[in-house]
Amino acid sequence: MMPLPVRPLLGLLLAIAITTTMDATGLGMFSALPLWPLAGLFWFLQRFGRREVGLTLGGLRDHGWAVLYPLVVVGGLALVAIATGRADLGEMDWVATTRKMLLIGGTTVIMTVLTEEGFFRGWLWASLSRAAVSPRVVLMITTLGFTLWHVSAITLMPEFSIPAKQVPIYLANATMLGLVWGMLRQESGSLVVAAVSHGVWNGMAYTLFGFGTKAGALGVGHQGVWGPETGYWGLLANGLFVLLISRLYGASRRQWRA
Repeated sequence: MMPLPVRPLLGLLLAIAITTTMDATGLGMFSALPLWPLAGLFWFLQRFGRREVGLTLGGLRDHGWAVLYPLVVVGGLALVAIATGRADLGEMDWVATTRKMLLIGGTTVIMTVLTEEGFFRGWLWASLSRAAVSPRVVLMITTLGFTLWHVSAITLMPEFSIPAKQVPIYLANATMLGLVWGMLRQESGSLVVAAVSHGVWNGMAYTLFGFGTKAGALGVGHQGVWGPETGYWGLLANGLFVLLISRLYGASRRQWRA
């Protein structure tokens, strides 16, 4: 029987507790920042090497899959919303929208390397692996931890508040996101690849569709239906991409290396 990986699980619980406290006391906009010093401290205490925590660039094919994910899911939802008349493009400033996507995307890549990706698919991933946890279980635990870490944001932060009936959909979508970024990390060995995908996702999803109850540049309402993170169609698209990447990514990457 595999021993319980106590150290990584305690670190995960500490991170969730700190973030939940900050989200509940009006500091939610900064609640990801403690992940940086926490991950750094744990890395130091466990003496991880750079490659163990995934601080490598990853290959071109890996980054292709990283960018393909948000392009297919968020871009696909946007095209369907436009085609069905759900989007309002009358007053959309394409230059400003593109600039905003690039700004959010680039900032997210840097920040998530230091915070979310650095913690969940960096330190936590390495700590579980060193504890002799199987790769499949590492993927499951880091994904579950990533989802649980987002519970307080969606339930306690006014900026991200959504109707209660949409919370389970959001958490299911967060799980799909965690699985995709975890598989990118698993196959590429790089948390940077996952961070690039995370950045492109945030840049596209939050700019085009908005967040919480705020509409994005497309002017699409009914976020509980169309939202990439909060909608039923988003959950379907994310779930289909999980199946796609789980079947094709590892195989295509091995063929590329052959």
